[in-house]
Amino acid sequence: MTYIIQAPQQINSTIQLPASKSICNRALVIHAMAGCTFPLSHLSDCDDTEVIVAALRDMPETINIKAAGTAMRFMTAYLASTPGSHTITGTERMKNRPIAILVDALRRLGADIEYVEKEGFPPLRIEGKPLEGGQIEVVGSISSQYISALLMIGPVLQKGLELKLTGEIASRPYIDLTLWTMRQFGADAKWTDIDTITIAPQPYAKIEDYTIESDWSASSYWYEIMALNANRDSELQLDGLSDCTKQGDSVVKYIFSLLGVKSDFELRDRIAPLKLKAHRCTLPRLDYDFTGSPDLAQTIVVACCAMGVHFRFTGLATLKIKETDRIEALKRELRKVGYVIRDENDNTLIWEGETCEPTHEPIDTYEDHRMAMAFAPLAFKFPQLQINHPEVVTKSYPHFWEDLRSVGFIITEKA
Repeated sequence: MTYIIQAPQQINSTIQLPASKSICNRALVIHAMAGCTFPLSHLSDCDDTEVIVAALRDMPETINIKAAGTAMRFMTAYLASTPGSHTITGTERMKNRPIAILVDALRRLGADIEYVEKEGFPPLRIEGKPLEGGQIEVVGSISSQYISALLMIGPVLQKGLELKLTGEIASRPYIDLTLWTMRQFGADAKWTDIDTITIAPQPYAKIEDYTIESDWSASSYWYEIMALNANRDSELQLDGLSDCTKQGDSVVKYIFSLLGVKSDFELRDRIAPLKLKAHRCTLPRLDYDFTGSPDLAQTIVVACCAMGVHFRFTGLATLKIKETDRIEALKRELRKVGYVIRDENDNTLIWEGETCEPTHEPIDTYEDHRMAMAFAPLAFKFPQLQINHPEVVTKSYPHFWEDLRSVGFIITEKA
């Protein structure tokens, strides 16, 4: 399937953003470990969350989490610490995403896990059982999902967990989001040193009412839309966000304030409407370290190219092991619209204004939801922009295209 996208002249609308996938996936696993039977409120209907919902509801012998990296990491730790025998697997891409660091750490805690096919990669055969817990070390520069998976089982370990992170700590905001969610369910979990997290062996509490806030990562595409929309009379309201959130990607409001988008919350202390208004961007260059918010990188890279803002973006090492190699995907697809970016050391992207003749070929999405959503706003600059396999957005934002249509985008399927 290929979509042809035409952007509107002006936007004046309200969007109800999807629930935070990051919070949903954490809350679901913790909710299960707490033995809760009541449903969570405002649960996401995205693919990544639905595979966790199905796995926890049915607990089949073979659990297929498809392309959901978060589900693979979180469910591996959950299954290892929960009695039962299971095999967990996924797509071919998932079978080539490394998981050895998490498996090694779980084995040091007493887990019984075997590789079914290739050493260091899914699928995994897991014999779940109560784990002893204790003190372990893990490299801090790996995906925060490994660290979060370990942290969430900490309260149910017989000795709790003392987790020391070595080296540079990547995506610390996601670790803090995990600890915050755990504490909401009664866990005694905290940083006890600059590199150490301690979790007491104290079972999770059952909570009668838990509402999940909307997704700041999803808001980034609307910030990009407002930045690229040339009509300064446009105004957009995003519902369901909190200005006091623990979501690391809320930093998007500060980044886009530099790129010409003003954020105005009606209420500061709880979930409330957020209004976006664009003004002229005069920033010639942006340097930024995405270590704490790598999921924003594609959006900001595409926006800066379209706006003529040169950049040097660091902290992108985890982009190599996402749904696709996002560094290579960005370089390849931006050339189709005339921008030549380069990378350094597999963790830095640079654009100094170099351009090439655009081919205007359809944008490929590589089974990566964020490629589709980050490139869609380019329709403001490139009328009739084409995007292949637009259905990939179901991974995190199933109603993305419907929401674009609701604000005036014309989206047609290529014959």
